[in-house]
Amino acid sequence: MENELHKRDHTGVQDFVLLEDFTNPEAFVENLRKRFNANLIYTYIGPVLVSVNPYQNFDIYNEEYVQIYRNVNFYELPPHIFAIADAAYRSMRGENRNHCVLISGESGAGKTEASKKILQYIAASSKHMRDVEQVKDRLLQSNPILEAFGNAKTNRNDNSSRFGKYMDIQFDFKGVPVGGHILNYLLEKSRVCHHSDGERNFHIFYQLIAGGTPLLLSKLRLTKDAEKYHYLTQGKSVRVDALNDHKDFNHVKHALDVCDFTAQEQEALFSIVASVLHLGNIRFEENDDGLANITDFSPVENISQLLGCPEGVLQSALQNRTIEAKGEKMKSPLNKDQALYARDALAKGVYDRLFTWIVKKVNDSLNSRKRMKCSLMGILDIYGFEIFGVNSFEQFCINYCNEKLQQLFIELTLKSEQEEYQREGIAWEKVDYFNNKIICDLVEGKPVGIIAIMDEECLRPGEPTDGTFLEKLNLNLGQHPHYVSHSSATDVTARKSIGRDEFRLLHFAGQVTYSIQGFLDKNNDTLFRDLKEAMSQTSNKITSQCFPQAELQNKKRPNTAATQFKTSLAQLMEILMSKEPSYVRCIKPNDYKRSDQFDDQIVHHQVKYLGLMENLRVRRAGFAYRRPYEIFLNRYKSLCPSTWPHFDGTAKEGVEVLVNHLQYSNDDYRLGKTKLFIRFPRVLFATEDAFQLRKHDLATMVQARYRGFAQKKKFQTWKLSAIRLQSHWRRVAAQRLLRRRKQAAERVRGFIKGFIHRLEPECDENKHFIQYTKYNYLTKLKNQLPKNVLDKHWPPAPQLLKETSELLRDLCMRNLTLSYVKSITPARKALMEEKVVAESLFRGKKESYSKSVAEMFAETRLDSTQQDMLCSTFDSKIKEPGEKVQYSAPVTKFDRHGYKSRKRLLVLTDKHLYLLDEKSDLVKDKLPFQQITGLLTSSLSDGLFVITINMDDNGSKENIDGPLDSKGDLILHSDRVIELVTKTVIHGKKSEAFRVISDASITHGISGGKKGCIEFTRGQTSAVKKAKNGNLCVMVAQ
Repeated sequence: MENELHKRDHTGVQDFVLLEDFTNPEAFVENLRKRFNANLIYTYIGPVLVSVNPYQNFDIYNEEYVQIYRNVNFYELPPHIFAIADAAYRSMRGENRNHCVLISGESGAGKTEASKKILQYIAASSKHMRDVEQVKDRLLQSNPILEAFGNAKTNRNDNSSRFGKYMDIQFDFKGVPVGGHILNYLLEKSRVCHHSDGERNFHIFYQLIAGGTPLLLSKLRLTKDAEKYHYLTQGKSVRVDALNDHKDFNHVKHALDVCDFTAQEQEALFSIVASVLHLGNIRFEENDDGLANITDFSPVENISQLLGCPEGVLQSALQNRTIEAKGEKMKSPLNKDQALYARDALAKGVYDRLFTWIVKKVNDSLNSRKRMKCSLMGILDIYGFEIFGVNSFEQFCINYCNEKLQQLFIELTLKSEQEEYQREGIAWEKVDYFNNKIICDLVEGKPVGIIAIMDEECLRPGEPTDGTFLEKLNLNLGQHPHYVSHSSATDVTARKSIGRDEFRLLHFAGQVTYSIQGFLDKNNDTLFRDLKEAMSQTSNKITSQCFPQAELQNKKRPNTAATQFKTSLAQLMEILMSKEPSYVRCIKPNDYKRSDQFDDQIVHHQVKYLGLMENLRVRRAGFAYRRPYEIFLNRYKSLCPSTWPHFDGTAKEGVEVLVNHLQYSNDDYRLGKTKLFIRFPRVLFATEDAFQLRKHDLATMVQARYRGFAQKKKFQTWKLSAIRLQSHWRRVAAQRLLRRRKQAAERVRGFIKGFIHRLEPECDENKHFIQYTKYNYLTKLKNQLPKNVLDKHWPPAPQLLKETSELLRDLCMRNLTLSYVKSITPARKALMEEKVVAESLFRGKKESYSKSVAEMFAETRLDSTQQDMLCSTFDSKIKEPGEKVQYSAPVTKFDRHGYKSRKRLLVLTDKHLYLLDEKSDLVKDKLPFQQITGLLTSSLSDGLFVITINMDDNGSKENIDGPLDSKGDLILHSDRVIELVTKTVIHGKKSEAFRVISDASITHGISGGKKGCIEFTRGQTSAVKKAKNGNLCVMVAQ
């Protein structure tokens, strides 16, 4: 906490005890404002936590914050609800004492949220086991159930608790929650029937209508329109933007499942809620005799069906009242006002008893199944002091409760202060404070307390009224200093401010004026016997328990509502007195639920009626600041040369030396047994300010020392690192060299042994050598593989890999062959097949064959001009329909007579052999393949070949289709004789007619049956010419 003192001008002090002007309420509120503006919503008054509702979500309740505040001294960290929870939890575990946390504040101040955060902390900080998690879930899920049935929207709070709640959490010896128990106080059941403008009924009614399934609503005979139900529309605020009734209903359903509400119990519970809504829709009218009649029986029928109550019995109970006089019973019909009162009384009674049953059911689910001694931590979430424009019986009870809590708070605070002073051996100084016991006695005293007079008036024979009750109050209490009424007021101004039907009490928190209207009725809490009998006859599982038959047989008049509340409050005080208390005081900053507005007047009002100034005054009556010697000395020892940097004596002796050096006056402090007590905050502030200035000198000294130390340390580290690095590196380098040499020697030795035994079967001596040989051979082979199928070279293999080499060679050739075959296109395949035919015809027979092998055949050997001429003339004019050109090439034709050479174009189709004039494209010869009787060529390397023709069928130039005189065989010459002859053989299918003449001459036919001769000789150059003997001489170069 001391860490934040220097920020006090900006964010205020964390503990109001350190407030300089602690008697000034304005200074108190201003400190709250500073902290609120800095988003600091928690402040201490000693051990008391003051919480301001921020009306926004802060991320200060997550698991990280749970761990921060876990097992930490209360004042070591900034104020937080988790600090209160942790201190209470550790006190309960460490000292084995029951503890309680009292949370108070007005509606909208954040009491319910504070209790949830305490439960969250306890659940998060305790052990996580399966059984424990189940108990935690039930503790946490009890909140949605009780909020749904006990909370409502008011003009001040969208989720206002309309009942008081005290929850005891049971812990085993390990500090693990094993169960719990809930007590509820003074449910505002009048809200069921009446609520002000802008307010709503209890949440569960709206949640059921918004979140119920169509099937469920159909069973309950409800609709989705909340506007149709009288009890829900009086405040004209059916829907609230800040609430999601549909989603909240699902949460309630889940919570009911977790808390062991069976499906039948849930059905019965929702049936009762629906019945209350149907009760509100019952309307009455007066007949001619002034008696009440029900106008529409459908709501009565719905209620009877839902609760299992005889319809006639319920109808009669709503319109009649049984009166017993002198042992005789008689029914008295009700008028309209009485019937409406009976209806509303039944609705309030049913809902109130339902709420009590729900609390009992939740307690059953929380009840510890283990029989053991348990420690308890209680959480009291109860309404704060209320002052409205019109204050009635409920505000009277609530403010009476707060008077009792304030009395308890002052007593326990003084007690804890006195005990601490006694423990520390410091003389106790009497504290003057306002003892509100006089107000508590005014309310609860006998025989002239307000409650006693009210009960007496309720029991008095005759017709007591609120007016007679006020007269008795004036008569008995008119002279009381804290009671004022119109008739007893001596001050004219006070008399004018109080109505004739009002009285005023001067509470510790301020003056409250109460209207007596309805006091006696609410105190009597009358529910006609006929209605109780009707409810006791129901078959609904819950109402039959809430209205037992035994109650009807009991003739004793039940206690009034005020007496019941007084009794339960006395029991609560006993419970709280038996426990070690912690306090949370909740404040709301404005009435509009805005996160950016701090209303001084509203906050000042709450500070007053929460008794915070009184609490601060009691706390400051002695000493404002107290800390253990060790903590104080450890923080401020730098301010004294004798204690800095170390003090050799005890912490108490060190503190004494320190305060003497700081020149504390004798009245400024006291030395206890374990703590230093400082009376005035200004003394602590001066000490803290001096420490803040001292920090700069200390920082400079620390920086200088640290820089020198850091540089020296760095140098030593570098030096040591360099030496270590050198030595390590030398060692590593030597080890590496040794390892390399050893490995090299072993490899050389192994290689030599392997070479010696290389031809033997694989063994340890030659294994590595063989592996290396294989690896080396395969590596070389990878780079020297044949590139194609014609490449026949293959690297020689070592002796031990001969067989492997042959297998790899065969595999490689197969792979190359397969790759080559896959790469051949159909067209290329056809050409290669022609080459195969050429091989069968010429290989080993003709000398020029070997030179033709490398060159692939082609479909034409014509140049582009010749090809264009052929396409334009031959295809359109000469070729027969359907005839397809297979091959074309230029040739030289030698006449049969005289052997004169002529340039021709040879065209092969699928039917004929054509010879065309090279220039004019005229057909010179047209030879059907069936007329060819032979294809003759020499064995030399010349290009001449002879096509022998059937003389009877050969055509002529003038009439190529007619059988005229035969011209004789065709003598042709081509540079590609192998290709041309092969094509002719293939397309003319003349393989049987082909012959290679090995003789020196070839005889050919001439027209007229004559014969010619072609002679073949070898010479210096190649030439074809007519010899002197008249034969054709073909000279082949040698």
